[in-house]
Amino acid sequence: MAERPAESESLRVYQHFREVFGGQPRTGGARLRRKVRERSGSEPFTPGRDPKPLGDAIDGLTSQLGWSAPLSQHELLASWSSLVGDEIAAHSEPIGIEHGVLQVRCESTAWATQLRILRADLVTRILDGFPEAGVESIRFQGPDAPTWKRGPRSIPGRGPRDTYG
Repeated sequence: MAERPAESESLRVYQHFREVFGGQPRTGGARLRRKVRERSGSEPFTPGRDPKPLGDAIDGLTSQLGWSAPLSQHELLASWSSLVGDEIAAHSEPIGIEHGVLQVRCESTAWATQLRILRADLVTRILDGFPEAGVESIRFQGPDAPTWKRGPRSIPGRGPRDTYG
């Protein structure tokens, strides 16, 4: 019979703990006949209890709780300038994502028109960089136009059209 190399004390202690707390027992008749305890799932040294990197644990938690899509959407909104470039980002601002449509407010109607021309390229960049965000299309809107329908000095009638001669 071949002689086993000498085990270190730390290895023997580790194997002993694995046997005591539900790991794979070593070969031996007396140890195999021990009554197997019921496991609650939180026993130390059981399979699946090995330490994991923090990033992997957080990724698993976010996918388990269904947070992957909302986190990807917020990451898309936060990294808008790196996605589209500094010049476009200076003249546009992402508002939010609703039902797969990214809402982008532009500085002027001219910028909204130019970005509508670039829509296909921007959607492709978004799908490559943020596939879990669920963005299917982009809606570009110009600046909010002033309204004369509400406010302290509004009156019923045609509004400003009858004053611009």
